[in-house]
Amino acid sequence: MSGSPVAPSTGTVAGNAPEPGRVGLSHYAGRAGDHNDLAMVGSRELANALATRLGSEPTVVGVPEPALSVDWAEELAAAMPTLKAMAERLDQVFSSGLTPVTACSRCAVALATLPVVASHRPDAVVVWFDAHADLNTPENTTTGYLGGLAYSGPLGLWDSGLGSGLSAGNAVLVGARDIDPAEQELIDAGAVTLVKVGAGMADDLRRVVAERPVYVHIDCDVLDAGTVPTDYLVSGGMSLTDLRAAAGVLAGSEVVGIEIGELESAPDPHTPPAYVTRLLDALEPLLHAVR
Repeated sequence: MSGSPVAPSTGTVAGNAPEPGRVGLSHYAGRAGDHNDLAMVGSRELANALATRLGSEPTVVGVPEPALSVDWAEELAAAMPTLKAMAERLDQVFSSGLTPVTACSRCAVALATLPVVASHRPDAVVVWFDAHADLNTPENTTTGYLGGLAYSGPLGLWDSGLGSGLSAGNAVLVGARDIDPAEQELIDAGAVTLVKVGAGMADDLRRVVAERPVYVHIDCDVLDAGTVPTDYLVSGGMSLTDLRAAAGVLAGSEVVGIEIGELESAPDPHTPPAYVTRLLDALEPLLHAVR
């Protein structure tokens, strides 16, 4: 992999003094099983907007490289140095007493982050907002897409080489609706709880979380198709109003950390892009909770 896994192109380099305030902001800038390069750009836009909102300069992990768009095993091998650097960065953030907030390109970054979360905060519920369950394994994946294995690795359903440790009792899916048969079996068996899109989803989420600490993962395709630029367009998703209501529910718990990914870049005359502003407005209750 070219370049240093932790790149000082913007922000700070891991190992420097902790950022002021409560937030440890990170920008995962490298490969993570990409179909195209758009989410690498989108993550930069998101990191810049988060820096402004949170008043914290991001530590940049990895460097952008052309997407490979190959099978999961080759993607994982190519991303592994940067994923390991991300795990080290998150470990540093927790050890420094900061709350991690991460702008990442793809969901596969969670292969690195969630085992660290489970190690530092085994009490935290990982609330996974996504149109997809991402619970496939190398044995049952029909697409070979690394992102489709992103939640299952930390749950110990396969060995990614980055660890596991997340308890199924602390795994909650929100908004998933494009679910493969093997994933549906896990949900039906109660291995993972699913909060479905609908009028009562905020109340359902409140009951499931039950005021436990939360670590929040957001794949932007949990939103209805076209709300913000994403690789996958899945109808029947959450509105920004739904997302803000869910964020308000979760902000009532201790927010252990936040990671946001799968936001692609799109031509936009605004700085920050208008869709980034709309997304972060919806997430404001969570951002306020970690400031």
